Amino acid sequence: MAGYRTPLGRARGLGAAKSGVGHFIAERASSVALIPLVLWAVWAALSLAGGGYDDAQAWLRSPINAGLLVLLALAGFFHMQLGMRVIIEDYIARHSTRTVLLLANLFFCWGAGVLTVLAILKVALGGGAN
Repeated sequence: MAGYRTPLGRARGLGAAKSGVGHFIAERASSVALIPLVLWAVWAALSLAGGGYDDAQAWLRSPINAGLLVLLALAGFFHMQLGMRVIIEDYIARHSTRTVLLLANLFFCWGAGVLTVLAILKVALGGGAN
């Protein structure tokens, strides 16, 4: 009976019919946002390379620098989570393994992102290296 169906009829229900476009746009938007943030981070790292911890802490106390560093961390971890999700969905065949890996990916990326933001804020607000 499947031989009488049109190509559109056979394709319905297959592929990214629900959230594929949104995922694609989010991945591209995060990569575009990362371009200027990474360029800024490289410039900042090169300008801070000669100084010590006190210089870096003084630099990070600027709200602009701290804000841009937080944006870089959040955009980076979000982009990493999206990219790893695509890899897991494409290459892991067993449903149960894929589900566990997708959850681990989500928790790892968000947990690492939160810890990174807290570390940036601790240094920026004068918490020191303790």
